[in-house]
Amino acid sequence: MARTLATTTRRRALIGAGATMLGAGGARAAPDEEALGRSAGYPVGTRSNWFYDERVRVGSFSNLDAIMPHNRLPRAPAPRPLPRGEDLADLRYTFEGGARSIDDFLARQRVTGLMVVRGGAVLAERYQYDRTPAHRFVSQSMAKSITSIGVGFAVAEGRIRSVDDMASAYVPAIAGVPYGDTSIRDLLRMSSGVAFSERYDGRDDAAKFAGIQARDGTVAGLRAFTTREAPPGRRFHYASIETSTLAVVLHAATKQTLSAYIGERLWRPMGAEADATWVVDPTGTERAGGNFSATLRDWGRLAVLLADDGARDGRQIVPRDWLLEATDWRRQPAAFAPRVATPFFGYGYQFWTFPADKRRFALLGVYGQSIFVDPELRLALVITAAARNASVGKESLAGERNALWRALVGRYGKW
Repeated sequence: MARTLATTTRRRALIGAGATMLGAGGARAAPDEEALGRSAGYPVGTRSNWFYDERVRVGSFSNLDAIMPHNRLPRAPAPRPLPRGEDLADLRYTFEGGARSIDDFLARQRVTGLMVVRGGAVLAERYQYDRTPAHRFVSQSMAKSITSIGVGFAVAEGRIRSVDDMASAYVPAIAGVPYGDTSIRDLLRMSSGVAFSERYDGRDDAAKFAGIQARDGTVAGLRAFTTREAPPGRRFHYASIETSTLAVVLHAATKQTLSAYIGERLWRPMGAEADATWVVDPTGTERAGGNFSATLRDWGRLAVLLADDGARDGRQIVPRDWLLEATDWRRQPAAFAPRVATPFFGYGYQFWTFPADKRRFALLGVYGQSIFVDPELRLALVITAAARNASVGKESLAGERNALWRALVGRYGKW
């Protein structure tokens, strides 16, 4: 164990030195670094405080698999190359009355890692808070989009007969409760109509579900919510528990863990350079609403794959029809359109959609985790973060992130 830890430490130190050459920020102070644990070496938290306590946020968000039981998605035998593209030192975006650069963005926001990719090449790769390319950064709810990709595989292979099937058709243990009596399609759109609160204050239904899930498993948690307050399919209502329902459906339909099933079809074929990890409940089912951890470069590889509509080197890895259905707001009912589902984003099949004529979409997680994708431009922005608030709309990160993205899109095309 000591030898393994020493080897890992040396590897991270070597890679960290390389990260400085890539623009890791050198000696420049990162925002609020003392509040985030710099003097204590960015400590890793515990199962009880990793999500809420900002003093352990950086350490925990990049070491979640040291805290929680997890499954592993093995890396590819030969990683996909990430060649270097043009430099973005001259890129400027406008925010709060000033013209700003990527360095300004890092100096102003609690970003642990940032990557810009276009056409399969890396245009920017930055780290802060002593993070390096060796760290695995937690997805938070970006994992929901990976779960959706898993459903797409299962549909293409006939393991899920139809997304209009009820969840209970695959998981009889949830028959007779609202989540079981909801179609897979309505779960994908988060439109079960079941009453569920998700405020990230430790007192909401999300916390109640997480407690049951950690103690008794996902199915037990699903059975604890019995009130449907709206007809299925009529409205968007964000609830991570709906992704957890998809996880038990996938587990039952494929007879594999999500990590094994998705790892074989997505993680290795896309060319991941490092293992990913996914936290599991006591039954071994992945906590699919979040809790997936991967290196920034592998998040970048996923972004490249999505920007190419699921294809790599002429081979279709993610079913293209599924990805189009999942990420194009025009293919969803009006209730899920941008500026209708929410004041800004729309919602597809566990992907967020941008309010624009062209198809652009996002993977989003609390505290600032983000992947923005423009398939027409083969462009993506990847951000891992340790923001002040779970909902970054409560601070400047959401607006400044959008301003940076719009500047990137404007550099290569039109909004």
